[in-house]
Amino acid sequence: MVVPELRPWRAAKAHVVRLADAVRPRLVRVAAATKPQLARLARAGKPQLALPKNWQYTAGAATAGLALAAGVVTAAGPWDSSGQRTAERDRAAALGRAGGTDHGSAPGTPGRPRPAPSAEPVLTGLGGVSTVKSAPDGKALAGALAPLLKDPALGTRPAASVIDVTTGRRLYGSGSGTGLTPASTTKIATAVAALSAMGTDHRLTTRAALEPDTMEVVLVGGGDPTLTAREKAQGSASLRTLAAGTAAALADRGVREVTLSYDTTLYAGDDMHPIGVDGNLARVTPLMADEGRTNDSTSGPVQRVPDPAADAARRFGDLLESHGIKTTAPGPSKATTRAQTLATVSSPPLSALVERMLTNSDNDIAEALARQTALATGNRADFTGAGKAIGSQLRELGLPVKGAAFKDGSGLNRADRLTPDLLTALLAKAADPSHPELRPALTGLPIAGFTGTLTARYTDGASGIVRAKTGTLTGVHTLAGTLVDEDGRLLAFAFMANGTDGILPTTTQKALDRIATALAACGCG
Repeated sequence: MVVPELRPWRAAKAHVVRLADAVRPRLVRVAAATKPQLARLARAGKPQLALPKNWQYTAGAATAGLALAAGVVTAAGPWDSSGQRTAERDRAAALGRAGGTDHGSAPGTPGRPRPAPSAEPVLTGLGGVSTVKSAPDGKALAGALAPLLKDPALGTRPAASVIDVTTGRRLYGSGSGTGLTPASTTKIATAVAALSAMGTDHRLTTRAALEPDTMEVVLVGGGDPTLTAREKAQGSASLRTLAAGTAAALADRGVREVTLSYDTTLYAGDDMHPIGVDGNLARVTPLMADEGRTNDSTSGPVQRVPDPAADAARRFGDLLESHGIKTTAPGPSKATTRAQTLATVSSPPLSALVERMLTNSDNDIAEALARQTALATGNRADFTGAGKAIGSQLRELGLPVKGAAFKDGSGLNRADRLTPDLLTALLAKAADPSHPELRPALTGLPIAGFTGTLTARYTDGASGIVRAKTGTLTGVHTLAGTLVDEDGRLLAFAFMANGTDGILPTTTQKALDRIATALAACGCG
């Protein structure tokens, strides 16, 4: 789910404290790591934590753990001010069921909706870290998981890793250091690298500039894949707004006719992904509108326009004409240093882009963020430079990148390699209180049975408990995320299955879901 721009903690502190005092007794198992409003502290230093050989990714003091403050969780979600889980309320509404925001109301009270059906908490609650039982016993956990990993639906090369997020101790591993094709779980690595390199508040700006010598208007792509030309921008940067501002600025200069050009020089190299023309991804260009989609969809595979940049420029020209500015047919160009900015529009903050990318498994956002990471770190903004930048950022964070290979940002490239150990380490690092800038890598994960790519999964399993990124290619199925076990421990897990060719995809997905459900229900202390 996508959240609005985060506010500074100091601005919300008084409200949060009052709220926490009012609801603390009801929030024993509140999801304290889901949407902490502390991202803007990211710039105040990023201490790097070395990883001990025993894989203990220390996430901070037990009482702090992921529980930064009960009030933060209450104010920011997944709970609203009355203690109702916003995800369960939204799901009830989407299913057309009666639902309210007050669990205390008597069912059937005239004029009041019935409460939404209850769901288990997604993440562990305040105080749970220090008061629940100890972490699951490794042998008991192996006894619960090992038989499930032998399911033929997982092919011949399944691998797994499970860690206790609070202590960082690895609880279970099977082939956990083996580099396998990760599919879309690659996006977790892309998210952490991008957030580390740029911070949660970073925005991608599209601008229109005027060349004073030639009266040429250049539409300069800033790499925002969420730029939209639709009437309702719904929080995204609007091409319509940019056109209106540009037309007004031209009118102020007495200009009514211009040559229209577009600039895509922010990125380098081939804009075609190695998979070729595919409905899962548009050409990777710094200028596009609505991801080059040919219908009104906002996620999922669909036919894309052949040249997203030219299409965006054409639509921009049509919008200028509607404001009385006559334009030529657009062509490629490059804005000079003399070009005067006429108008700009900016994307939602990086935190929101990351969450949208993870929730919907958005390949266009993933490839854009990979290239932005390359630009932020001084690498060439092509597939190779982006992969190098992601690997370098993760290495700087002290993460175990041995055996990993990054060939793109989305995971569509079968040459990508991640290990289960790296995936669980990424999740633990995103939960580390000393790295609040990485938290959207957790809060964007789909919630089982509720959001994104897990909406239709876990209907008979750990619905509302598992929060995970899926990964699917032909013969490849992966699942990596977090869950709360029966004893209230927050665990991070990664399950990877390669070589599942010939097996019905839903069969393999259900096998992975059974493992995650068993982990949540283990109580293996």
